[in-house]
Amino acid sequence: MNIDHHNTLATKQKALTINLNKSIYGSFAEIGAGQDVAANFFKAGGASGTIAKTMSAYDMIYSDSIYGVQTDKRYVSEARLLSMLDHEFKLLLERLDKQKGEMTTFFAFADTIAALNYQKSNDAHGWMGLRFQLEPKGPQNDVILHVKLLDNDNNMQQQAVGILGVNLMYACYNFTNPVVFMRSLMDDLSRDRIQIDMIRFEGPAFHNVDNRLMSLHLVKFGFSDVAVFGADGNNLPPSDALYKKHIVMVRGRFRPVVNVHMDMLKNGVKQFLEDPDIDEKKLLVITELTLQGLKERGADDAAEIDEKDFLDRVDILCALGQTVMISNFHEYYKLVAYLSKITKLKMGIVLGYPNLEYIFGEEHYRDLPGGILQSFATLFSRKVKLFIYPTLRGGNIQNCLHFNPPPHLIDLYRYLIANNKIEDIVHYNEPNLQLRTDNVLRLIQHNEPGWEALVPDEVSAMIKDRRLFGFAGSEMPEQSKDVQPGETDI
Repeated sequence: MNIDHHNTLATKQKALTINLNKSIYGSFAEIGAGQDVAANFFKAGGASGTIAKTMSAYDMIYSDSIYGVQTDKRYVSEARLLSMLDHEFKLLLERLDKQKGEMTTFFAFADTIAALNYQKSNDAHGWMGLRFQLEPKGPQNDVILHVKLLDNDNNMQQQAVGILGVNLMYACYNFTNPVVFMRSLMDDLSRDRIQIDMIRFEGPAFHNVDNRLMSLHLVKFGFSDVAVFGADGNNLPPSDALYKKHIVMVRGRFRPVVNVHMDMLKNGVKQFLEDPDIDEKKLLVITELTLQGLKERGADDAAEIDEKDFLDRVDILCALGQTVMISNFHEYYKLVAYLSKITKLKMGIVLGYPNLEYIFGEEHYRDLPGGILQSFATLFSRKVKLFIYPTLRGGNIQNCLHFNPPPHLIDLYRYLIANNKIEDIVHYNEPNLQLRTDNVLRLIQHNEPGWEALVPDEVSAMIKDRRLFGFAGSEMPEQSKDVQPGETDI
């Protein structure tokens, strides 16, 4: 069924609609935050036609005896959620398929939630998923979510979990369009109450869904500030992927990835590892794309993102073995504030010289009561170091030694240099300083001789094989416009 999403059905109406569908039948298993999803179906009426069983194994011994012991001993985790779905769905088929299977589409709903504790000292979050059939005897499909609960009250968090669970159930049976599906998850909710920072679709019902694109939608729709996926394309919950990691990050448009990007990463990481307080085994290198960086140069905030162009860039980054982050943080201090909530270990940000100038531009902090000092208190008070890759202007190399901030910020800049907060990347390939990504893009689009030498071998092969970025195009693209806020423009 493919119903348009008009955001008109309340939670109770959605639950009742499912209850009145005689073909939908299954079980609920919920750990933590109460049995709030199942409760909505009971309260809606007609639940006997939908619910075969509800349960909640709160005690760890009970939980382990039913779902197995996880190797990491974590009970609010994706591994625990998947073991719950495996067990409950298998049990449904074993006990009911013979009697009901010809007329029934079975489902197993599960969640494992850590809601706010009495002291309000924990990180409230959880995992939620549905395994379901769309036709009797049909194949199984999965939708998996990771959520962050933001209400400052335990009961309100439980209520939010219950609403989201009903929205997920309703979407799985009524919306085939993935964009409509995702938007409907926040019906009767708001971003102030809950964030969804990971979603994954699996199964034949979602054969046309690219989970990396779904990561983009999470940030684009405002469901989360950040989404992360690995080189294999699998979506990752940021709280797991970044937890207790030394993060080295480079931000860029990556249209396309050029040699200078790789040189920045290679030498930035090498220099970062020279610090004595770094554990290389805990290092995670991330390439970051911002929402604004995915739009055309000079586009306003309302401009649409070219989804194919996004996936082309991501395909290349993944082929290079990169972990990719999509964020809605234009300012670096906001990015650092977010990362610092997840990891307390030292971080490095690799950026081009123009971004150093941008960071010291006071006009970018007019919305902050404390102006540039407030932003710097966030950016530099954490265990963060900026690694500056030089640029070439008028035949002269520009780096930290040549940077001249406004006179009233000179002492502040010297303080940051003296305290090892900003550092030049000292080893670099000087011919790379001649490169500009927009110029390389024009060479690619006109198939000018020699462009292949300006990008990594894997990148040139993919561009040619898949004719990416207008390869061999006949039209001359627009001249490059001003650099986007916070974007590395090489």
